[in-house]
Order: sequence, then structure tokens, then C-alpha cells
Amino acid sequence: MFVIKLPNGNLLVPESVLEPGGVTGDAYVEITPRDADYQRLAPDAVSQAELDQRRRRWQEGDEALRQEFEAFLAARAGQDSQGSDGQG
Repeated sequence: MFVIKLPNGNLLVPESVLEPGGVTGDAYVEITPRDADYQRLAPDAVSQAELDQRRRRWQEGDEALRQEFEAFLAARAGQDSQGSDGQG
């Protein structure tokens, strides 16, 4: 989960970052520059555009991995069917 810098300068922060050991979900909290945690979290914040770009790269990378996994499953299924006639 990422700290996201909004166009208005506020941050969207995973609630678990604000309450370590507390909430374990995907909830985000919007904080302003007046919030005590803002200065600590702002340097690592990414814009929504940066986050969208990262997601696109992950999805593109996932496609190659998915194809590789499907080829592995197909090859394994082929091996299983050869051994299923009792001769293997």
C-alpha cells in the first residue's frame, strides 16, 4: 500500500501506517499538512498518476508470468496424461 499525494496537497495514507499493529485492512485516511504525521509521510508519497503507471507495469509483467505458468501447467498436464494409462 502506498501513501498517495492528492492534487490538493493532502495525503491518502493507509490507516495501518497511522496506527501500527492496529488495523489490517485496505482503508485509507486523508490527512492534511497540519497533521502530525504529514511531514514524516510526504517524502515517500506518490501521485495518483505514478501509482497508475506502476499498476500498468505490474499488470504487463504479470501477463508474461501468467503465460509462463499456463505453459508449465499445460506441460504438466501432458505428463500426467501420459502416466495415467498405468504405464508410467
